[in-house]
Amino acid sequence: MSLETENPRLGQYVETIAGGEVVRAFVPPPLPPTPAIDLLSLLARLGVAERALGRLDGITVLLPSHELFLYMYVRKEAVLSSQIEGTQSTLTDLLRFETEAGVGQPVDDIREVSNYVAAMMFGLERMRELPLSLRLIREMHQRLLQSGRGATKNPGEFRRSQNWIGGTRPGNALYVPPPIQELDGALNSFERFIHEEASQLPALIKAGLLHVQFETIHPFLDGNGRIGRLLVTLYLCGEGVLQKPLLYLSLYLKTHRSEYYRLLQEVREQGAWEKWLAFFLEGIAETANQAFDAASRIVGLFKNDRERIAAQGERVGSALRAHDFLQRNPLATANRLGQQTGLSAPTVNLALADLEKLGIVAEITGRRRGRVFGYTAYLSILNEGTTPLKSL
Repeated sequence: MSLETENPRLGQYVETIAGGEVVRAFVPPPLPPTPAIDLLSLLARLGVAERALGRLDGITVLLPSHELFLYMYVRKEAVLSSQIEGTQSTLTDLLRFETEAGVGQPVDDIREVSNYVAAMMFGLERMRELPLSLRLIREMHQRLLQSGRGATKNPGEFRRSQNWIGGTRPGNALYVPPPIQELDGALNSFERFIHEEASQLPALIKAGLLHVQFETIHPFLDGNGRIGRLLVTLYLCGEGVLQKPLLYLSLYLKTHRSEYYRLLQEVREQGAWEKWLAFFLEGIAETANQAFDAASRIVGLFKNDRERIAAQGERVGSALRAHDFLQRNPLATANRLGQQTGLSAPTVNLALADLEKLGIVAEITGRRRGRVFGYTAYLSILNEGTTPLKSL
């Protein structure tokens, strides 16, 4: 039985059975919204966001290696996005796992974050040959849930049972996504909107619409939030708004998560797209400016530390090679540093000792064997905002 709504922005509610209960599941209307988005009310925020993105895109020219920055920034995003879903891992936890990957098994939280890195890097690489599509989304999802707690939640497959958001059961849920019989239609409309051009909506506006629509459809049994946040950056890269995938919204959404969840629900219940888009555009601008600032500080840090190393007068060559490696791997063991740089074990140990004296690195384990050295100032910049969330 359908319960029709009068406002075309609100779609319709459909009664369905979930967990033995009759519930009202929401089926969103196709994008773009009707009535059309009031772009005039968003122009100022749109301009600020576009300028911030352009500035961020330009920083890649200044970075000694934008691949290096992307490598680390992707890991920060993986930690933040996973924290929104409840994990307690920090960026240092992830980097230590990657540094000491051969030692034991990671805890579930770190495994989930590591899977997110794999899914994200796969998606970014796959975009070179496959446009953003349901197929690509499924392929990323398969990697996101390839092991750990999500491995039993049908990785890479759209759900074939009813899910819900909030509450202890479908009957008291905050929100119930489309029932199975409506899922294919909603997803097909979603994919068509990715590629349509008739609406002539700015790419940033479309990205904001797509994110909410994906969260509303909630097509997987698990991992919807992480994939939905990643879609924003993938879409902007596909549209050429970003040349390099340096924009990730999870820190902003983590910081404003109560407002974020409220606005998602207001779109569904009231059709309040403009309020959501204002929030989204502010997040784009804030996130882009934070990333630009972090990149600029990292460039300055690397330059300053290289000058300090060069001025020490002895063993400069080996210390600079160790520093080069630590720019790509801010946590490293002496063994790995030696293997990757070709320096002998005694030379590596002397180079690390020199860097410790300069305050550039610090040993973080307190162990005599298998010691791990951290590039402390670099890690400090990367770790900003990555303290795990407390429960609401």
